[in-house]
Amino acid sequence: MKKNITAVLLLNLGGPDSIQAVRPFLYNLFSDRQIIRLGPSFLQKPIAGIISFFRSRKTEKYYKLIGGKSPILEITQAQASALENALNKTGDSIFKVFVGMRYWHPFIDDTVKEIYRVGIRKIIALSLYPQYSITTSGSSFTKLDEASKQFDLQIIKIESWYNHPLYIDALVDVIRKGLDSFSGNGSSYSLSEINVLFSAHSLPKKIIDAGDPYEKQTIATINEITKRINIHWHLGYQSKSGPVEWLEPSTEDKLKELSQKGIKNVLMVPISFVSDHVETLYEIDILYKSLAEELGINMKRADSLNTHPLFIEALKDIILKKSKSIIH
Repeated sequence: MKKNITAVLLLNLGGPDSIQAVRPFLYNLFSDRQIIRLGPSFLQKPIAGIISFFRSRKTEKYYKLIGGKSPILEITQAQASALENALNKTGDSIFKVFVGMRYWHPFIDDTVKEIYRVGIRKIIALSLYPQYSITTSGSSFTKLDEASKQFDLQIIKIESWYNHPLYIDALVDVIRKGLDSFSGNGSSYSLSEINVLFSAHSLPKKIIDAGDPYEKQTIATINEITKRINIHWHLGYQSKSGPVEWLEPSTEDKLKELSQKGIKNVLMVPISFVSDHVETLYEIDILYKSLAEELGINMKRADSLNTHPLFIEALKDIILKKSKSIIH
């Protein structure tokens, strides 16, 4: 047993690693009752099968436009590698960083088995969703509880870190670089001429009304950013689906509103995503970019954090502080 090694388990959504994986990925997603309740529980999976069948063809087209798969696994693995290197430079403890995905390989269940198999018994589980929601971090931790109950493991959970100073610094850095990108090729813009549109993943409003902190934590993240940089900002929500009432305004409607106000320069900032995936590479870079052009808006996007050095430092700091409560 590797008593002196602590596993760090990075939890994320996952994404299809091929066009053929799109339909089963969607099935896994819609089978999760913590995201959406499809009738009584015994009908959840049959209905998920129907929805994934009809939605897969359309969704496959999106993935074909961004290279035929989601890059989220490779990015999360790169984050894991960078984090492991950073953690083990401290010399105080030994860490091994693993990746567990909720809806596609490597599944959380399989990663927990692997951690146990190699003899590690202590896990710090970190959700890669900065702002907590029962539909994201909550669902991942529910799956982690199910996967680990057959093993004798000590698990510490990190559910959100929406206001961590280094995470905010990383966001401010990519926003500054995004703002700077408007100047060049003979063009120059002052900050007053550029509006920042934060885009967060939407949620059904009833989940927020039931007490989910996601919306409040998203706004709190933005408030921390605006303490460090003076910007004109707006917030929209993307990626809604289905007939229920979702958080408003939508990112699409917000772009239209900004156009009507005569705003010509918009920096889009994905605020609830730390890795590039279909929501940034297709929805923002293709769908909203096209809409912005139609509306006469010069739209650019701030880089996703991915393996930004300040972001990795933020994760390292979060893990090291939590590791003090591990029983050795």
